[in-house]
Amino acid sequence: MSQEKQEHRLPSPISNPENTVFLEAAKNNQLVLKHCNACKEVHYYPRTICPHCGSDDTTWVNSDGVGEIYSYTVMRRGVEVPFAMAYVRITEGISLLTHLTNCDFDSIRVGQKVKVIFQETQDGQKTHLFEPL
Repeated sequence: MSQEKQEHRLPSPISNPENTVFLEAAKNNQLVLKHCNACKEVHYYPRTICPHCGSDDTTWVNSDGVGEIYSYTVMRRGVEVPFAMAYVRITEGISLLTHLTNCDFDSIRVGQKVKVIFQETQDGQKTHLFEPL
């Protein structure tokens, strides 16, 4: 099959006080996550209060952005071009719901290694996607 690429513009993420650092890091092509200093767990989506233990002692940590596909789906119907979405479990042990890009959608497999990349959204803000290694 030919190479398929997600070409439509992604919707822009909504900024709030808890995700501002996350969105600013994306502008610099960096994936950052929240780490709880109390229970030592990493969590996503960014929020001040740890969802594991309730502590507000959290800090930002850099992620290498490498992971593997846990589950995925390819949408081939609708107005936009075909696109793939997946849960990707990254090195830090958390799963992110994300788009897959720069891949043949018929070749995507559970367990496939992927890495984070960044793409501009409708308003120019960058957001994370994943592509095969």
